[in-house]
Amino acid sequence: MSHYSGPLLTRPIGEALLAARDGGREEWSGSMDLGRSTGRASLQADTWQWLGQSYPYPGKLKDRTIYYWDGEDFSSVSCFSNSLIKLVPTEWDAPTFEIDGIKMLPTSKESPFEDARRKVALVEPRGKVVLDTCGGLGYFAACCLEAGVARIRSFEKNADVLWLRTINPWSPDPDSPASGGRLELTHGDVSQAITQIADASVDALLHDPPRFGIAGELYSQAFYDHLARVLRRNGRLFHYTGSPNKLTSDRDVPREVAKRLEKAGFKADLALDGVLAIRR
Repeated sequence: MSHYSGPLLTRPIGEALLAARDGGREEWSGSMDLGRSTGRASLQADTWQWLGQSYPYPGKLKDRTIYYWDGEDFSSVSCFSNSLIKLVPTEWDAPTFEIDGIKMLPTSKESPFEDARRKVALVEPRGKVVLDTCGGLGYFAACCLEAGVARIRSFEKNADVLWLRTINPWSPDPDSPASGGRLELTHGDVSQAITQIADASVDALLHDPPRFGIAGELYSQAFYDHLARVLRRNGRLFHYTGSPNKLTSDRDVPREVAKRLEKAGFKADLALDGVLAIRR
């Protein structure tokens, strides 16, 4: 799917455009790609121009919503098939996304992109072949590309999330020159696809699965055995877990994960909000 290249609006951006017009200004400067770059919009009474194309001024925009030009109007970057999936702005520019109102990326203390960068650094991707099991918005992949990965293979099961990636300017485009052919993005279920990946063919692993209640198969001993099989000896794995159920039960998911990884053949330790493991 080709990536969207038109303007993206949030409520503050829409209000700023209208305020500039109503204040008699002929031009507005700012970002129309969630902080990736800045530019200038030419303002007329009924329309405004961005990169040579004219658009109507938006109507009332909602908070916590990003809008894209669908060819006729500014529409919310959201879709509904089995669940409501929505791209959500953050104070850090790089957006997060939600599934049925549940935030999928941490944003309370720092940008979700910076959060991904810290986690990716743990597996030291430069010059390596990396498997990214659950691609999401692609921030792990983007940080690997930035860090000089040799090749990264990424899987994403949800077609709606893949569509969000085509709108989000922070999500890497496998076909862009910046990716240099190093990113392979597959629409597929990694719990099935991993059975076809060759032994010891991967130098590092990034595993950021949905929570256990949604995708228990991605926390299973059988899946961890496959991760150990495809990863070369001394290869690194970062497994995001968060701390689900920790406040309401005695369950400690990170330590449960670490024990299963140890059984699969890893040396595992808690790190950041997950587990860092090394293939023995």
